[in-house]
Amino acid sequence: MDLFFYGTLRHMPLLKIVLGDRFEAISLHEATLSGHQARAIAGEDFPMIVEMDGRAEGLLCAGLSSEDVARLNYYEGGFNYELRDVTVDTATGPLPAQVYFPIEHNWQDNGPWSLETWETKHADVTDIAAVEVMSYFGIIDANQLEFMFPMIRARAHAQLTAATEDRVIGPSGFGRDDTHHVGDEVTHKGFFIMKTSEVAFRQYDGEMSRPVKREVFVGGEASIVLPYDPKRDRVLLVEQFRAGPYSRGDKAPWMLEPIAGRVDPGETPEETAHREGREEANLSFEALHPVAKCYASPGCNTEYFNIFLGIADLPDDITGVNGLDSEAEDIKSYLYSFNELMEMTESFQAANAPLVLAALWLARHRKRLHR
Repeated sequence: MDLFFYGTLRHMPLLKIVLGDRFEAISLHEATLSGHQARAIAGEDFPMIVEMDGRAEGLLCAGLSSEDVARLNYYEGGFNYELRDVTVDTATGPLPAQVYFPIEHNWQDNGPWSLETWETKHADVTDIAAVEVMSYFGIIDANQLEFMFPMIRARAHAQLTAATEDRVIGPSGFGRDDTHHVGDEVTHKGFFIMKTSEVAFRQYDGEMSRPVKREVFVGGEASIVLPYDPKRDRVLLVEQFRAGPYSRGDKAPWMLEPIAGRVDPGETPEETAHREGREEANLSFEALHPVAKCYASPGCNTEYFNIFLGIADLPDDITGVNGLDSEAEDIKSYLYSFNELMEMTESFQAANAPLVLAALWLARHRKRLHR
């Protein structure tokens, strides 16, 4: 079977990941599809093909086996595409092929799409996400994969960020080169995943340890923001049902906490903080002050927190119930004076670590914020 690729699958590293060992057996030729264009989609980083005047540049991928097509369908199925017959133009003349067209959607055309621009901005995180996606081929069906995909992308973004940032103080001087990776096994596959990593690491006597296995909850990167009004000297906290306290057996699995949300690919932590302020509490922040950048629980958890204090106007009528129905969010907001916040913190009623960190940061910087 021959397929014509006009979008992200023209990026060779991604195509290699999707096809796996069979990549070397296929042949690729430059081709175009008349009467069509590759168009950007508002709010997305992948393109769609649209019937319109023009010519879509691309690659004709020939010699695909049924297994190859099954792998490609599995990957593209998560983006709501289906194959249709077309005729493409090649150096040797017109040839029949199939193309992935978008299924019924509400996507908004956002102008011409550029492979070069996409590779600069999005290729790295897409390649990392594709490795996880294709590891589920033959294990997880396409419907479950579509549900998991936003978190797969978030994990890929967090992994890429971790590889490019260098903030942690390490007095030993040890780094990633002082480890030996033996292997990984994903022991739970869902919206979140559990992974068992087997690794040896350098000991303080200079020798390498024996390989040890460590189970890790693989999360993403989150932005957390405590809204504070310096004029009224009060904060806004949100309350919602939380699975962690519930699973622990806590009598009160509804938790007071700052506003929080996942950092999506293409977003900065600051952009996420502003977005979550709007979604969870209908708030706009005048300024964001960094409080901490830290792991939630580094012994068993990859989740990474960007904690902020957000300056906001908090009048009496700002509270309410908010959240996204698409994420089953039911979030109620409350106002507390600074003194009430500190009493809550010192009496251990603030049972949320980012809230305690932000409260203590506020106590230290409150006078400066008033000025």
